[in-house]
Amino acid sequence: GQLPPWLQGILLRNGPGMHTIGDTKYNHWFDGLALLHSFTFKNGEVYYRSKYLRSDAYNCNIEANRIVVSEFGTMAYPDPCKNIFAKAFSYLSHTIPEFTDNCLINIMKTGDDFYATSETNFIRKINPQTLETLEKADYSKYVAVNVATSHPHYDSAGNILNMGTSIVDKGKTKYILFKIPASVPSVPEKKKSCLKHLEVVCSIPSRSLLHPSYYHSFGITENYIVFIEQPFKLDIVKMATAYIRGVNWASCLAYHKEDKTWFHFVDKKTKKELSTKYYTDAMVLFHHVNAYEEDGHIIFDIIAYTDNSLYDMFYLKNLNKNFEENSKLTSIPICKRFIVPLQYDKDAEVGSNLVTLPSTATAVKEKDGSISCQPEILCEGIELPRINYDYNGKKYKYIFATEVQWSPVPMQIVKFNIQTKEMLYWGEDHSWPSEPIFVPSPDAREEDDGVVLTCVVTSDPKKAPFLLVLDAKTFKELGRATVDVEMHLDLHGMFVPEKDLKTETE
Repeated sequence: GQLPPWLQGILLRNGPGMHTIGDTKYNHWFDGLALLHSFTFKNGEVYYRSKYLRSDAYNCNIEANRIVVSEFGTMAYPDPCKNIFAKAFSYLSHTIPEFTDNCLINIMKTGDDFYATSETNFIRKINPQTLETLEKADYSKYVAVNVATSHPHYDSAGNILNMGTSIVDKGKTKYILFKIPASVPSVPEKKKSCLKHLEVVCSIPSRSLLHPSYYHSFGITENYIVFIEQPFKLDIVKMATAYIRGVNWASCLAYHKEDKTWFHFVDKKTKKELSTKYYTDAMVLFHHVNAYEEDGHIIFDIIAYTDNSLYDMFYLKNLNKNFEENSKLTSIPICKRFIVPLQYDKDAEVGSNLVTLPSTATAVKEKDGSISCQPEILCEGIELPRINYDYNGKKYKYIFATEVQWSPVPMQIVKFNIQTKEMLYWGEDHSWPSEPIFVPSPDAREEDDGVVLTCVVTSDPKKAPFLLVLDAKTFKELGRATVDVEMHLDLHGMFVPEKDLKTETE
């Protein structure tokens, strides 16, 4: 096929790549050593490149020729005899364990710099052109967080907003929202890192000191930050003793299905949380789709599950040749829209629905003044949602996503029109597409003017993997670039337009 001439830049992708080191194997797919790959678009041609992230975790493991750095689903013991004194000592010195810098989930842009990120306090700077691994940065040097999301938000000026959890800081576990500026006042003799100018926007106390909520992303509107405190929680005491007990950190996460899910809304201007208590039933979510404000309401769309079976599917013992047939989620992902009234009649009757927009979503006033929310179901069976990011925090129409249904392996990618509920699909036999990324065309007039990029790996040994370029409007194929190497299923990534890439000489 042919690529639009305006498509110039680099698609960067990140995900787990190496699962066996020497005679040792990771337990979980999300533990694999990070493999970066890139597709560079230049004058209608595509160049592919991939490189392992040379993290400290990677270097230590390769040097020892076995897994010596613990990951989320795999606890590693550097000392083979695991003597009790060493264990006791490491327990005393690590209430919160020293986490890995195997940054395998996403790519983040701060100013002119690019970082590979995961959910620990470490991020690794990379060169987007060569995929070389550069210095390691530690959020906890600039803000008191032990974990942070790898789904930050960018405002129109390029500043980053992100969230992390501060565990047992003087016995006060809290969620911290922080901002990294897009640029810093330049000092001619040395280039300063934007991280040094990180500022805390606000913090939200955890409802439970020892069981903070796990979260993978959050939402943002023009005036508010949307944070969901779900009953999928981390047990801090279990985590602190995991090493001694010989279990992995993943076993320290538990879903409390009898609990509620709480919604927090922080006003960006005042940096204060709204005082009304909003909640819904127990659910597990990883990905926010988008959020915006309309007529005194906050509307936010998320992908939610009724349990946490998704994570368990990816233990490597389950990932065998019959995975496609045998793996069945006990909970299908559901795209839910919640509508939360900000301004409402304080004298409204108990039991009345306060949503005044046309929707099946409800927000019902309870006796104690709190508001119980029920969603409108937009669609089912989609994951890894992406939007035209120019519409982030604004009213929007389209979600680009992978289709998963009852198996966690994506079989198709979809374009979903929220208003008409129409779905367009792209899929091929034995093909597993990755998270679709929307790239707007330079003269875009409409939300879906542009292309959608996805990396497709195949389960058919005779068929090579490829990069697929679709027309975002029609979802018809414009072209594909076949790659002559083994490509891995990945997690997340970003498209970097040519203008945002500093050339080496600069």
